[in-house]
Amino acid sequence: MRTYEVRTYGCQMNVHDSERLRGLLEDAGYVRAPEGDQADVVVFNTCAVRENADNKLYGNLGHLAPVKAKKPGMQIAVGGCLAQKDKATITKKAPWVDVVFGTHNIGSLPVLLERARIAEESQVEILESLDVFPSTLPTRRESPYSAWVSVSVGCNNTCTFCIVPALRGREKDRRPGDVLAEVEALVAEGVLEVTLLGQNVNSYGVEFGDRYAFSKLLRACGQIDGLERVRFTSPHPRDFTADVIEAMAETPNVMPSLHMPLQSGSDQILKTMRRSYRRDRYLKIIEDVRAAMPDAAITTDIIVGFPGETEEDFQGTLDVVRAARFAGAFTFQYSKRPGTPAESMEDQVPREVVQERYERLVALQDDMAWAENKLVVGRSVEVLVAEGEGRKDAATHRLSGRARDNRLVHFALPEGVERPRPGDMATVEVTYAAPHHLVADVFGSVRRTRAGDAWERAQDAPTPVGAPGVMLGMPTLSKPAPLAPATGGCQVN
Repeated sequence: MRTYEVRTYGCQMNVHDSERLRGLLEDAGYVRAPEGDQADVVVFNTCAVRENADNKLYGNLGHLAPVKAKKPGMQIAVGGCLAQKDKATITKKAPWVDVVFGTHNIGSLPVLLERARIAEESQVEILESLDVFPSTLPTRRESPYSAWVSVSVGCNNTCTFCIVPALRGREKDRRPGDVLAEVEALVAEGVLEVTLLGQNVNSYGVEFGDRYAFSKLLRACGQIDGLERVRFTSPHPRDFTADVIEAMAETPNVMPSLHMPLQSGSDQILKTMRRSYRRDRYLKIIEDVRAAMPDAAITTDIIVGFPGETEEDFQGTLDVVRAARFAGAFTFQYSKRPGTPAESMEDQVPREVVQERYERLVALQDDMAWAENKLVVGRSVEVLVAEGEGRKDAATHRLSGRARDNRLVHFALPEGVERPRPGDMATVEVTYAAPHHLVADVFGSVRRTRAGDAWERAQDAPTPVGAPGVMLGMPTLSKPAPLAPATGGCQVN
């Protein structure tokens, strides 16, 4: 059996696309390469948004060139946003690449690999529009307890700093019944947390003419028995409406967690960015969310140093950060992105000015996040135990996971208490707050879950060689194998 490796760069959409790529390859008979082994097929799922994305790709391809020369039959494929943007130039710069495919035809990968092998020449296939909705493809998920569920692909906005609409196309929405069928199939397998995913999730429904479609979808998810947590990312302030806030507050399994990109606190810069909302509108959304869900944890994205940004503009961003009290923020220094309108704008801000402003923003945001996290100290929180969340867990002898509001929690497990499995729920009391995480050294209880059962079965019964991936999106709804009943958890007072 030929082995494969998928290397992923970029956003959550790319992470989910990589799950599909792994599913496609396994459905075609490939098996995942063991840790440390050189795979027969290496797939790069690329990003065109992050800084120096092309340099990183060509650097990685350069490192693989001599490896491939020594390994007969090895193949390299490049997909994703950078492949969609650069098209055939990839094989000109790196002629040892076998396959180049775009964001609209990820389902073609196995066929293109076989075609390249038989023809002994590179295959480049870049479609300009979606050929099949990706969620209908087989998918090999990384987690048995938490899953991405795509509600749409593409974007109808024209932000001047963003190239995503040109690479992902205009928004294409899935029908609500297809989304809910996927969620129900996932829950039947043991998943208890889903994240609804789209470039602009709250414009969902624009394609079939229902402006309330997203709030209806949230409420419908609330009716699915066994689904304990529902999140979504990312919304756009322009389309964020009162009915979505009401649905979040009134649907018990929709989490009090909201990621709401700000980008800038200056009305002038927002106008230049073509963000179609202004700071007062943004802050009103935050106010309304907190009125409906006082304990909501709100996070954001902010760009520093956009062309034309003055010190006054930057102070406006700092003012919004103080007013919004974000629990966390992804902060970025603006850099030119080829193919975007902002690339050729005048008044590019000097790099040293951008760096100095960035440092001030990060310092302020850390202070605000720390203050928000301190408010949680002394409270009991329910943590979904996870794999890979705590990099220092082995050294600190703690476990890690996410609270209902998506805050990262590291917690101690008393001696003699049965260790919870990933996917189980632990109730703990927060004893310490840091800007980016919470610590809970007072343990309460463990609730064993169907998701923990699913994780345990996955450890006991590894996937057979060549077995297909888990089908998502439009699954075959045969009767699933029965799950073991949940058992009572440990009670520690």
